[in-house]
Amino acid sequence: MTADCLKLTTYFGERDRVGGRFLADRLLDIYEGQGLGVSFLMRGVEGFGVKHQLRTDRLLSLSEDLPIVAAAVDEPVRIDATLREIEGLRFDGLVTLERARMLGRGEGLAGSLDEPDSATKLTLYFGRGLRVGRRPAYEAVLARLDSGGVEGATVLVGVDGTLAGTRRRARFWSGNVDVPVMVVSVGRRATFVPLISDLRALLGDAAVTVERVRVLKRDGTMVSEPQEIPLKDPAGRERWQKLMLYSSEQTLFEGRPVHIEAVRRLRRAGASGATCLRGIWGFDGRHAPHGDKFWSVRRRVPTLTVVVDEPARTRRWFAILDELTPERGLITSEIVPAFRATGPAIRLGSLQLADRTGW
Repeated sequence: MTADCLKLTTYFGERDRVGGRFLADRLLDIYEGQGLGVSFLMRGVEGFGVKHQLRTDRLLSLSEDLPIVAAAVDEPVRIDATLREIEGLRFDGLVTLERARMLGRGEGLAGSLDEPDSATKLTLYFGRGLRVGRRPAYEAVLARLDSGGVEGATVLVGVDGTLAGTRRRARFWSGNVDVPVMVVSVGRRATFVPLISDLRALLGDAAVTVERVRVLKRDGTMVSEPQEIPLKDPAGRERWQKLMLYSSEQTLFEGRPVHIEAVRRLRRAGASGATCLRGIWGFDGRHAPHGDKFWSVRRRVPTLTVVVDEPARTRRWFAILDELTPERGLITSEIVPAFRATGPAIRLGSLQLADRTGW
């Protein structure tokens, strides 16, 4: 049945260590030990944190410490236990908690969110090697989402993680068909309702979560402004805001890929941090699903850029993303009820969940 869950996400550097071990390995060991239903470790391609140190795969000297994103989704009691272990680790980076709903097998969207016209983020988690006929399952999923009128979707491949509580880790001498895949999609709630049963038929027991989201801009057209929310809830717990830009490596602004220019400008303007992930298949707006092909000369993969900050500051970051997307791209906004960023002599926020009062 449909159930409340929490999504725990940690942003840090690939070479960050805790107690003599890489932080990434330590986090995934904790997820496995807690038996989390879904967890996902991704390697980013561009980004910076509160220390404003640029990490990028474009420069050899900076590519040895790429951004890493570790996400975990499960019922609140399991995430709380996981968070207690993570809080015992001393490291610099960003940690967020967000609310979501987990759809049980056979469950649809009825009653899980609000109005039919409200925007929804639907995320699916399954193994990379899953196939539908002769094609990868993620291609079949995006074809169905695109034909069903969804506004955008990106396929991200993990290098480690858990599915149904079982560890799925990439190996050097392996086809890595079992590593987790995450499909992130955005559309109207009413659009997703008839798609759920089709996606279940394609993916079987894949984990499915839904979250509230607001579409701000789509293919050059302004849809809405970022939400105006109180910085604190009645108990004084802070709220934060997340922007996500769905784009492509082929989408350029003044000769530069949009995601690279976005990270550069956000860093120069003083944002608390930004991370860009490279997908393997995706689409946004009116553009058909695409990705790398064997015979392609140029990369055609999708990109997903994430920035989290205070609501008042987020409006400045949206203005930057708005300028960079005059004709193409999808920008969304979400409320983040718990946020903690740490660095040398820097500590922002806390990991106490703010409530929904006032928004």
